[in-house]
Amino acid sequence: MIVGTLRLTLTLFESATLKDKRAVVRRLRDRVSNRFNASVAEVDSLDLVGTATIGVACLSNAERHAHAQLMKILRFIEALPHDAEISDVETEIIHL
Repeated sequence: MIVGTLRLTLTLFESATLKDKRAVVRRLRDRVSNRFNASVAEVDSLDLVGTATIGVACLSNAERHAHAQLMKILRFIEALPHDAEISDVETEIIHL
């Protein structure tokens, strides 16, 4: 079993409150999880208004497929119209 992980740090421009931030994160999470067969969650920076850290995980039986899936998800997120900029990207492939 192969687990692919993607960790994105987003800088949010228009979020003045945690409620605004969570709305942006919720829309992003819902779009990604509806489009791809992947788990998505806010994993860090929970109380910082201008920053969101999103974790994405997918399972596969091949490393190439897991990596390709993560790159599709990253391109999808980059193309979404939202008030955020991706400031950091980390990927990891775990063999279990």
